[in-house]
Amino acid sequence: MTVIQKQILFEGSKGKRKEIALFDSGATYSCIKRDLASQLGLLDKLPKPFRIETAEKGRKVKIKEHISLIFYINGYRFTDEFMVIENLSESVLIGAATLQKWRIKLDFENDDVIIDPRVTKLRLI
Repeated sequence: MTVIQKQILFEGSKGKRKEIALFDSGATYSCIKRDLASQLGLLDKLPKPFRIETAEKGRKVKIKEHISLIFYINGYRFTDEFMVIENLSESVLIGAATLQKWRIKLDFENDDVIIDPRVTKLRLI
C-alpha cells in the first residue's frame, strides 16, 4: 500500500475548505473526520451502521454517518460520498472506490495524482 498527499478544495452545503487529502489505494472507502465533515455540510445517518476493518489487524471502526461532497483536483470538479469517522488519523482519505469511479490514477514515482479530463465531462445521451 502506497499513499500520496495533496491539498484539495472540498465544498459542501455549509461551506468550503482546503485540506490535505491522503490518496490511499489500499482503503476501500473515502473517509473524512467528523468535525471537518460537520463544518462542510449536513451529515446523513446511514440506515444501518456498518463496521470496516482498519490497517491494524483485528481493529474495526463503526460507521454511522456519511456525507456527499464536491471536491476539486487540479481544477477539475468531482463529487462523492465520504464515510464519517470520529477519530480518523487524517483529515480526509480518498479511497479506491472514488479513485476507480473517477478513473484517478496515482503516480507514485512523481508523488502526483493524474486526472483524465474526459471523465469529468457531463454526457447526456
